[in-house]
Amino acid sequence: MKKYVIGLDYGSDSVRAVMIDAQNGAELASEVFWYPRWKAQKYCNPAINQFRQHPLDHIEGLEHTITSVMKQSEVSPETVKGICIDTTGSSPMPVTKDGTALACTEGFEENPNAMMVLWKDHTAVKEANQINELARRWGGEDYTKYEGGIYSSEWFWAKILHIARADKSVIDATHTWMEHCDFITYLLADEKDLKNFKRSRCAAGHKAMWHESWGGLPDKEFLSKLDPYLASLKDELYQETFTSNEIAGHLSEEWANKLGLTTDTVIAVGTFDAHAGAVGAKVDHHALVRVMGTSTCDIMVSSNEAVGDKTVKGICGQVDGSVIPGMVGLEAGQSAFGDVLAWFKSVLQWPIDNIVLNSKVLSEEQKAELKAEVESKFIRSLAEQAENIPLAEAVPVALDWVNGRRTPDANQELKSAISGISLGTKAPHIFKSLVNAICFGSKMIVDRFEEEGVKIETVIGIGGVARKSPFIMQTLANVLNMPIKVAESDQAPALGAAIYAAVAAGIYENVIEASKVMGSDFEAEYFPQSSQVAVYAKLLEEYKQLGNFVEEQTNKNK
Repeated sequence: MKKYVIGLDYGSDSVRAVMIDAQNGAELASEVFWYPRWKAQKYCNPAINQFRQHPLDHIEGLEHTITSVMKQSEVSPETVKGICIDTTGSSPMPVTKDGTALACTEGFEENPNAMMVLWKDHTAVKEANQINELARRWGGEDYTKYEGGIYSSEWFWAKILHIARADKSVIDATHTWMEHCDFITYLLADEKDLKNFKRSRCAAGHKAMWHESWGGLPDKEFLSKLDPYLASLKDELYQETFTSNEIAGHLSEEWANKLGLTTDTVIAVGTFDAHAGAVGAKVDHHALVRVMGTSTCDIMVSSNEAVGDKTVKGICGQVDGSVIPGMVGLEAGQSAFGDVLAWFKSVLQWPIDNIVLNSKVLSEEQKAELKAEVESKFIRSLAEQAENIPLAEAVPVALDWVNGRRTPDANQELKSAISGISLGTKAPHIFKSLVNAICFGSKMIVDRFEEEGVKIETVIGIGGVARKSPFIMQTLANVLNMPIKVAESDQAPALGAAIYAAVAAGIYENVIEASKVMGSDFEAEYFPQSSQVAVYAKLLEEYKQLGNFVEEQTNKNK
């Protein structure tokens, strides 16, 4: 009998499900659901870096995508052996005592503080600074040392502390908090003991300062110095964590009926999207997997023997089993990658959206056609013209910090800057400077890994940017001065989640074995162009100089 698995991948804008043949990794069906409330930018305030999502977007997307791939693939329900969920993170949400998302309860349906706090929400900068200060001076264990030594406003404790101080009504109604990947897993599974539910090792280790060496989460004495609420919350969280090759439960009867599946389907422990993506791209020793979308997440794996007790400074954590059980997962990333270019597009498109598309000269049909044409050509036309600008021609220097800096050395208070603009600077010049910036930010990450003794021999790109922008990928190869392979799969994180599901369901003995069979092949490879490598190395120094200046000024103004 054929055996199939489903990977469910929650991104920033949408959720996608894939139905995978566990015997060969073939994709039978896929479906995407765009979050309607998020698309309307409800509960968000970009001016203060507030980005919240209503869990109903996720719940509705769950049902729509899985029922769709079941219908498309026409597989028998009993042949679907496992499901695994990956999500963005850290994206925690408050839940009630019975595990209901607080935003789905009366009185909190429209309260942004009751929503899921999306990974890119940076309203907790002050709280993150307090965590870092306390970790250094309180005299006990430095709970940030396995998280790169700097705790970020993008992460679990900082976000919860911010909500606790901002909205007492939410805290009073909340029983505990769950990462997005844990919540969706809990929603589907038949195991409803919230206290003992199997929480994600990946989420806890990289974002919640969980580590085996100090018995799990930070000590209550440490947490109470931040806020007594955090110390009391620890009692309602967890002590043990689990890797995604393990079973969190089986599909509940309620959701089996909704999805057209059976209660025999295994639900694997949840994980984060980038870590699943690395598995989908066949990550191995000395390979850096770059998940390139709105932001980047950079994933590596290393043996316990190679890493030992060494801590890698300035990254987003090193966690045993977060990618491949039995190996240490190392995470870094950029807070904005595609988002940098999306910001520039929104700036340039302002007169189109606000003047041209509101014109009385054009018919509604013409406006719709014009809007579609602009959408299809905008970035492509900019990229084509930017690519044709000679390297000898003056291009501004830009920073990629439009959403702060994640790695190396997290600092979400930093902002982007552009220098070197003249009357000769046109839109393609600025676009090229922004492409350079995101590639230089990538180079800083690679350099940090290598400075810390983590060897990189190959780079693998996955995600929409990797597959759709040869200009960016060639620039990146030149900046990094190393080849970059591009994974063939459009859905590498969802594929990685399906691989975890196959192992949890007992189809494969371990993740490495399953990844070799089911993982994505590669569709392209970009090589450094020797004539351009030296030029980009010089431009990198200008990027560093501008970055140092901006960081110094930011620190002075604190």
